[in-house]
Amino acid sequence: MKEVSTITIAQITDMHLFASEQKQLLGMPTTESFHAVIEGLKKLREELDLLLLTGDLSGDGTPQSYSNLQNLLSPLFLPSYWLPGNHDDFTIMNEVLNLGLVSRRKCFERGGWNFVLLDSSVKNEVHGCLRGETLEWLDLQLSMTADKPTAIALHHPPFKINSRWLDNTSLQNSQELFAVLDKYPQVRLVFFGHIHQEFYLQRQGVDYLGTPSTCVQFQPRSKKFALDRKPPGFRLIKLYPNGTWESWVERVPYFHQVELAARGFG
Repeated sequence: MKEVSTITIAQITDMHLFASEQKQLLGMPTTESFHAVIEGLKKLREELDLLLLTGDLSGDGTPQSYSNLQNLLSPLFLPSYWLPGNHDDFTIMNEVLNLGLVSRRKCFERGGWNFVLLDSSVKNEVHGCLRGETLEWLDLQLSMTADKPTAIALHHPPFKINSRWLDNTSLQNSQELFAVLDKYPQVRLVFFGHIHQEFYLQRQGVDYLGTPSTCVQFQPRSKKFALDRKPPGFRLIKLYPNGTWESWVERVPYFHQVELAARGFG
């Protein structure tokens, strides 16, 4: 019997890449900041087993933005799995993000862990919601993998994060998600993006982890839209075959003057 070894994954999220590599988001050139993250990941390349991309990969939903992403990922030579966020176009993603080591699969196993990726995006809306068929599919997948520790990923946080403007855009049917997850004790971790900041909360033995963006960061615990001065980042997660884990956030040495004045974002 083949021995299962520990795996390390990197969660990268909310890149907001555009068709034009010069375009900025709130004053930050997102392609440039993502380059800095890629350079940080290159230094860790020998330690990493896969990448998990948790939504808002594009800022304009264009085919070119996803081609840009695929080109930026290629030097890492790492299996990469993605899910959509509220700024993405799932149909275009599905057409473009499927070459080489970039996979469209939404359920897979690595290192003795099962991974299930969910689409929480709602067309033309900023908030998230899991469709009935998505929840039924999740239920089915979990029922078939009860013997493996499991990590779930989606774009929108299923919790309020004590930031009033962002809390209006979180997952709208969290209780329906919890109703499924509570049935399956093998679920250990839930990853999400959207909030452009670090977050941790435990519920019913499941740990929920939010991760900084590779571009602009949102000010924690803010009533109105506000940006933080912290640099871009990503999350590293070490998963052990026995179902335990450890995780931490890495920041990259990239600084760019952003528009800190409050303004709308969606």
